[in-house]
Amino acid sequence: MPGLSSALHTHRNQVKNMTEVTVFILTGLTDDIEMEVSLFLLFLAIYLFTLIGNLGLVALVIGTSWLQNPMYYFLGVLSFLDACYSSVVAPKMLVNFLAENKAISFLGCATQMFLVVTFGTTESFLLAAMAYDRYVAIYNPLLYSVNMSPHVYVPLIVSSYIGGIIHATLHTVATFSLSFCASNEVRHVFCDIPPLLAISCSDTHINQLLLIYFVGVIEIITIIIILISYGFILLAILKMHSADGRRKVFSTCGSHLTGLSIYHGTILFMYVRPSSSYSLDHDMIISIFYTVVIPMLNPIIYSLRNKDVKNAMKKLFERNRFV
Repeated sequence: MPGLSSALHTHRNQVKNMTEVTVFILTGLTDDIEMEVSLFLLFLAIYLFTLIGNLGLVALVIGTSWLQNPMYYFLGVLSFLDACYSSVVAPKMLVNFLAENKAISFLGCATQMFLVVTFGTTESFLLAAMAYDRYVAIYNPLLYSVNMSPHVYVPLIVSSYIGGIIHATLHTVATFSLSFCASNEVRHVFCDIPPLLAISCSDTHINQLLLIYFVGVIEIITIIIILISYGFILLAILKMHSADGRRKVFSTCGSHLTGLSIYHGTILFMYVRPSSSYSLDHDMIISIFYTVVIPMLNPIIYSLRNKDVKNAMKKLFERNRFV
């Protein structure tokens, strides 16, 4: 029975192909060697600046007495988070720019995706918590230390991480329960959800719905918290009679609003849309922006418009200059 024999042979090959995908190949941005060297130098500079800027801001918050309040604790946690976020993606991406073998193991890919989603989701929750913190500080400054005590800000920070871990666990389990039998080439610089769904030979309809639904819900919740918080802040500003007071509030909140707009804008564009509109090459650039470039921008955004941080940096430089 040659027909049956041929069918069995085809089935065995399909099973073999499904079990052979133990590694993924991250194809990256380009195959051009000269371009890869240029990109390596560019992203190495970005990554080093990200580490120095964010970890420097963490050290500044820890080591400066007048920065010991919830606002700067949140900023320190955000900076540490950005350093970790970038470190999940950038080192492997830098290695792949110069390496011929761009492979990542199945477990390594799952771990990378889990950490990317964890840190990304945690940052969304943390930015919302920071908006609430600004509302508490500006709307009733006399009771700020009471209303934003360690019993309040510590659970906000911890719950942000817990929310990130739960969300990441859901997508990691859902994605890596799929079969990958057609190809192991991921058109990306790191293991992200859409490019992995694109190469799966399973039905990914449920995964795509999970992605849109959960990211959408998280974005809606965090953006509502931010809008309500800044609505009350706006009311507080309108009641202020001092021009200096208004200027200080705008200076403090302006940097946070800038960071919020950039981050949430890229997340919404990347994930909360139909899968039919995905363009892997275009989306790769967007995802590199929010995982590598935004963590570099945050120390600039939050320090250049903040007098306390600038004064702390000035004091630190003066102290080191005379040592």
